[in-house]
Amino acid sequence: MHRYQLLIEYVGTNFVGWQIQSKGISVQKLIQVKLSKLLNEKISLVGSGRTDSGVHAIEQSAHFDCKKKILNLDKFLKSINHFVNNKEVSILTIKKRSLNFHARYSAKQRIYKYIIFNRLSRPSIEKRRGWHIIKNLDISLMKKGAKKLLGTKDFSTFRSSSCNAKSPIRTMKSINIKSNKDRVEIQFKSQSFLQQQVRSMVGCLKYLAEKKWDLKKFDLVFKSKKRTLCAPPAPAEGLFLEKVMY
Repeated sequence: MHRYQLLIEYVGTNFVGWQIQSKGISVQKLIQVKLSKLLNEKISLVGSGRTDSGVHAIEQSAHFDCKKKILNLDKFLKSINHFVNNKEVSILTIKKRSLNFHARYSAKQRIYKYIIFNRLSRPSIEKRRGWHIIKNLDISLMKKGAKKLLGTKDFSTFRSSSCNAKSPIRTMKSINIKSNKDRVEIQFKSQSFLQQQVRSMVGCLKYLAEKKWDLKKFDLVFKSKKRTLCAPPAPAEGLFLEKVMY
């Protein structure tokens, strides 16, 4: 048996998410079907984690096993891209890996990025690639709120009701907020995230930056561990899986 790792870029707009669902096309299903055809055997593709419907990936990581060794990786990469590029999916690289490598369980850090367009006009070129917010955001307040989310904590407030993770405890290694003119980028780094955690945190940081909440209220909501007190999650279209580190 031979194991291969794929690094994948995709626009999540027209997919039901990464994971195979009973209805609709997922990124996982699209690639898995094409791999099975190319390799002439049933392939099971394992991702580093699921991205929800509408969420994009700059570099998702996945692996699969096959019986025959792929002799020419560059040629194979061209072949698979021929089948998926028209769906706004690109396989960036394919690497031979040992059978000990696992796309999900070997991951040491995951990096997500959230993009906000803070301006009057809706974006056209980057339509569905960020959250359009008209109200002026106080970035310094946003940064103060982000500091309160760092470290090993209970993130129950930001956890989707459908999340099936065993524990709500996660370690937020870093949150970096960059603002350039009307573009705000928030980068989150952790070994793993709860379902809808990033989008929920962004939703609460937005309430803070709009001065709908003060820092005391933000802290209170976080420490309450009550999902019902959380601000509405930020839309999926602004979220990007940036990198998975091993």
